[in-house]
Amino acid sequence: MKKSKDKFVGIQISPISFIDEGVDSVLDTLQNRVGVNVLLIGTVSWLGLKSGRSVSWKIDGWPDHGVPEPFSMKGGAYFDTNPNFYNKTFIKNFKAQDKEMVNNDILKMVIPKAKERGMKVFIELMEPFFNYAGHGSATGVDIPNLVQCMEVDVFGRISSSPSTSNPDYRNWILSIIEDQVANYNIDGVMWCNERYSPLDQAFQGNAPGDFSNQFVVEANQNNLNVPKIKDSLKYMYEFFQEVLNGKTFVDGNFIEFFRLIFDRPEILEWEKFWLQRNKDLDKEIYGLVKWVNPNLSFGLNVWNRNHFNFIRKLQWPWKEQVDYSDWVKPITYQHQSGEIFQREIDIFAKTILNDLSKSELTSVFAKILGINESSLVNLTQRGLDPDTYIYTQCQDAVRGVDGGSKVYMGIGIDAPRSSKEQAICTPDIAYRSVLATYNAGGEGVVLSPNYSSMKLSNLDGVAKALRELKLFNNE
Repeated sequence: MKKSKDKFVGIQISPISFIDEGVDSVLDTLQNRVGVNVLLIGTVSWLGLKSGRSVSWKIDGWPDHGVPEPFSMKGGAYFDTNPNFYNKTFIKNFKAQDKEMVNNDILKMVIPKAKERGMKVFIELMEPFFNYAGHGSATGVDIPNLVQCMEVDVFGRISSSPSTSNPDYRNWILSIIEDQVANYNIDGVMWCNERYSPLDQAFQGNAPGDFSNQFVVEANQNNLNVPKIKDSLKYMYEFFQEVLNGKTFVDGNFIEFFRLIFDRPEILEWEKFWLQRNKDLDKEIYGLVKWVNPNLSFGLNVWNRNHFNFIRKLQWPWKEQVDYSDWVKPITYQHQSGEIFQREIDIFAKTILNDLSKSELTSVFAKILGINESSLVNLTQRGLDPDTYIYTQCQDAVRGVDGGSKVYMGIGIDAPRSSKEQAICTPDIAYRSVLATYNAGGEGVVLSPNYSSMKLSNLDGVAKALRELKLFNNE
């Protein structure tokens, strides 16, 4: 057991919660009722899941705190940006214009009062910043010419997300982070990268990218044969379109897919290059933070698809991530996880593994991925058991980082549900998730994804576990 001075009990929280409930009230609740000592504040986003109120209130209802009304979030920066830091990007004016926040700087509001209480403050950022299904995206993004930064798919069409290789967009990300770490007395940064790779896009029936100008320049500089790659990716796209429309092949879809990859290895060459450039962004951000202030803590908020999808798991080994992180936060939102696991299985069930039943696939994937469940029936309705799911995923991360980074598990407290049949969070789930983390060797927890949707009654389950672990005493 770690001593209390090493305690890391974090919570992801929107700027709007401090406006709705008052800074002192929120901090008193989190510190004195729950045992939180680290705040991870969403400071730049156009996603309600990072900056707004509950995004699934129509299904989940409103929590027992805050303002029980939809928030018409416009999104942007919830701190006062310093123009000196944005000389290498055209994206300069993006301060949030929400009426509740337009005259407020959330970091100036929270940091002094948090420090008085001995609480740490991290900024929390996630890419993509815009248009992310299930995350309560703002209806519009008021950044002129942003569309000129977008990815381009294999057919030359502008896609819906900015290219992380676009100089203006990439420099903007670096600028917003440098601005905050240089100008505010924060304790660290948590960064999340949730982008779909070209292969991932194709599996889901979408045309792969990225063929924007800058990415093609980088590919050419690395001696990739872009015309040949385009031809092969178009061929692969047509293969997946046929499969999704019900076509079957003589030797089965699984064999046909690997035959395609074997005959056209440049597909994997493109996938690997795209993946490396994606990881390079994470590394650049880590280096930037450490250059500005070596004492700041840098954590990676790691997508749950990395342990639910075998392709992503092989692409994102833990041993790599220790090179650019002080800690990792595996996303394990247990009550939400059964539906997400089934969604990942469906990607393969509808494409290259359609010869197997969904039940067979679920058992095979659970075995391969280490999802150690006693029953795989009705996963959406039940969610995954924290005693096995949280425990085994924490063990996997601890084993993978091998002491190179700390592991703070991302515990789901009222994570948004997509349907009423999906499992709900309970105080017992929260309680057992925290215990499973520490029993498996984790050194902290991050309560996620947003305080504005969390029920205090479920957070009481967290407090109960922390008291048993001697990490919290509110008596």
